[in-house]
Amino acid sequence: MSFENLNLSKTLLESVRREGYHEPTIIQQRAIPPILAGRDLLGCAQTGTGKTAAFALPLLQKIAGTENRGGTRVIRALILAPTRELALQINESFSSYGKMTGVRNTCIYGGIPQQKQEKSLKQGVDILIATPGRLIDLMDQRIISLSAIEYLVLDEADRMLDMGFIPDIRRILAKVPKERQTMLFSATITPEIRKLAGTLLISPVAVTVEPDATIAGLIRQSLYYVSKEDKRSLLRHVINQHSIENALVFTRTRHGADKVAKDLNKNGITADAIHGDKSQNRRESSLKGFKKGSIRVLVATDIASRGIDIDRLSHVINFEIPETPETYVHRIGRTGRAGSKGSALSFCSTEEKPYMKGIHKLINEEINVVKSHPFA
Repeated sequence: MSFENLNLSKTLLESVRREGYHEPTIIQQRAIPPILAGRDLLGCAQTGTGKTAAFALPLLQKIAGTENRGGTRVIRALILAPTRELALQINESFSSYGKMTGVRNTCIYGGIPQQKQEKSLKQGVDILIATPGRLIDLMDQRIISLSAIEYLVLDEADRMLDMGFIPDIRRILAKVPKERQTMLFSATITPEIRKLAGTLLISPVAVTVEPDATIAGLIRQSLYYVSKEDKRSLLRHVINQHSIENALVFTRTRHGADKVAKDLNKNGITADAIHGDKSQNRRESSLKGFKKGSIRVLVATDIASRGIDIDRLSHVINFEIPETPETYVHRIGRTGRAGSKGSALSFCSTEEKPYMKGIHKLINEEINVVKSHPFA
């Protein structure tokens, strides 16, 4: 199937070509037509499957093709995201896809002064991408009105549940018109997500991309069995032995991320940690350095990593095995994108072996075990 088969406008087709996309992903094939048709949608898909374009392209088309109510530019679409990084990534995608449509979008999030965001809002916005906390702050100050919302998207709803955002979301929903088109995306469809969907969506189209289908054949997976105490030594070894150009390393805790980054820098490998305790400016600086190549290794926690999208990322390293199998798929999906090959390495201690069993079951394949390393 081609993008031409999805009834997208010539303007958006040109944007898609400019971004280097040739064929729509599974989630795009299944989600774009019902969204264009005005249906509510419940989508289950991991990051890395093209999910953002699956809702951004049809929303841009619908908004570009109709006038604002009352002739003035008001917020017509609201996209809620759990983290600043993901909100910024979504905003960047809307800006890229919508460059020639005349549609305006902006992004608001906490952790920085609100003045610039407030100025952008006053200039007029069609699409608003927001984290719940900052959105409520500006609503309470009567800087933002949601009375003209026609389209609502909740992205990574499972993370919003995990992060305790549901009370905030209910406050936001109370200010959004009931007559609207709503899309909810989640990496997993848990009973809690189904319950949330039941209160938000009306006769939704359900679109599911199975987790095991999100692991591209371009990603080479390797498993290293190692003691907990030797993990940092193993990390330095594989980075140097394989001459790794850039790597995104996942730890379970913020403290662990800091320790790993400190150890790498101490041993001559440029690294930085990104997590919730870092200021927004510091996080953006770290991401910029990583993308430019001045930082070789970025160490991140799962929540802080949401929205990190690096072209040609050569390696993802699971310094600690995630407790939830779906998180593993989410992590390794950061590499092997846009036709590029990638590698995913996982360091597993004795205590973490039960987590690997769950991962093997989910992806329905055995991961190659590397036995010839100094810390086996």
